[in-house]
Amino acid sequence: MQELNDPSSESAQQFRYLQTELRERWRGIEEFDSGDCDIIIIPSLSLDQKEMQKVEGVYHYEERHLFSLIRLRNPRTRLIYITSEPLHPMIVDYYLQLLPGIPFSHARDRLLLFSAYDASAKSLTQKILDRPRLMERIRQAVRPTKSYMVCYNSTPLERELSVKLGIPLWASDPDLLYWGTKSGSRQIFKECGVPYPDGSELVFNAEDLAEAAAALWERQPHLQRMVIKLNEGFSGEGNAILDLKPLGGKAPTERASAIGDSFHNLRFQATGETWENFSSRIPELGAIAEAFIEGEEKFSPSVQGRIVPSGEVEILSTHDQILGGPDGQIFLGCRFPADESYRIGLQELGWKVGQNLAKKGALERFGVDFLAVRQSDGNWDIQAIEINLRKGGTTHPFMALKLLTNGRYERSTGLFYSLQGRPKYYVASDNLKKERYRGLLPNDLMDIIADNQLHFDTGTETGSVFHLMGCLSQFGKVGLTSIGNSPQEAEEMYNKVVKVLDRET
Repeated sequence: MQELNDPSSESAQQFRYLQTELRERWRGIEEFDSGDCDIIIIPSLSLDQKEMQKVEGVYHYEERHLFSLIRLRNPRTRLIYITSEPLHPMIVDYYLQLLPGIPFSHARDRLLLFSAYDASAKSLTQKILDRPRLMERIRQAVRPTKSYMVCYNSTPLERELSVKLGIPLWASDPDLLYWGTKSGSRQIFKECGVPYPDGSELVFNAEDLAEAAAALWERQPHLQRMVIKLNEGFSGEGNAILDLKPLGGKAPTERASAIGDSFHNLRFQATGETWENFSSRIPELGAIAEAFIEGEEKFSPSVQGRIVPSGEVEILSTHDQILGGPDGQIFLGCRFPADESYRIGLQELGWKVGQNLAKKGALERFGVDFLAVRQSDGNWDIQAIEINLRKGGTTHPFMALKLLTNGRYERSTGLFYSLQGRPKYYVASDNLKKERYRGLLPNDLMDIIADNQLHFDTGTETGSVFHLMGCLSQFGKVGLTSIGNSPQEAEEMYNKVVKVLDRET
């Protein structure tokens, strides 16, 4: 493992050789996806595992990648899908039956499922690496010269697995991980000329963080609040709000000390978080202070893009994120597409970021989160907040839309069109969660879907498709994507699901 973290090591060189091989195979997305190949799906959330435990039912998030079954539309593609625990057969059947134009049995024969049989709080990739016999079975199941790996995010663990299997990873080299952190994102925004909030440099202890926050306040004396962020936090779970109003009477020379004292009163976005735990992560993960952007009419849009092996940047989608938590910092879901008044401008800012990432050697998915605040003249002030150098919460809903309609995204309008030329809209969430839903098995959910006609209708290309079904029984949580022919219809379909689940439970 240590050797893989050394860019000059033989293993790291082998990883780069495998990625070069992937670039040589690339002949445009259509040919790449329609060729004869074996795709290994590693849906491991290889993020900081202590931070991951803030998300209830987190290992079930491996199910979000089941929309990768879209690849089985190509009758020559084989898919190898690996999970921590075995998937419920009904969940797998649910996705296969959504595939348009492919017989269920034909798709099922080309899907191989492997499991580590390990629900512990380790990343899935680590679990696979800990099981050499499982790795050998995976290796024997694929054709090395016609295979590639896909993952949720790329870390030294995924790099090690790629080298040990001898299969290229379609993802960024982990040496580029810094560009997906809070401080790395801010550096790229500066290089691109993309607007972003004033904030601090990266620090690694609470004293320096207080000094950095005081310096930010000195530069921005009108600030009412700041966001304190763990550098490697995700989904807003590593954020906290510092209220400056109680400190308004402090002289500039007293501010750093006063801010340090007030860290104990931070309003944490993650449920159950404390300053004791939060501060213990700062030496390990680093932290920044950032200006909190105020505004009466404020949205949190995002851009999703992809850098293909040839180096080209593609914009895939825009979304308005649905946020929750005490101060609207926690990702709950999204609406597609982003608001018409700013989505084309968002695409251009996202494309600038993608171009910068491509020059640095990044590959595959990236997302950029923004804040949009309407000004008194009616225009939008758009500020970039962070880059996700991985798949994210907006990836699988968009994959669901492609899976179900086989349509296309049109960058000139920022809309997605079905094969019939109809623009499509959706509302999606990972966090439809209520105590009363606990105890529902996947079979129960299927009964409710059938009895209440909640399924996706291929004729109208509207309806709801579910994910995170394995989370329901223990955590009372499920995900869904509700697709309509208008934003209103998508919203109504989402609300119908909530109403039905409430009634049935």
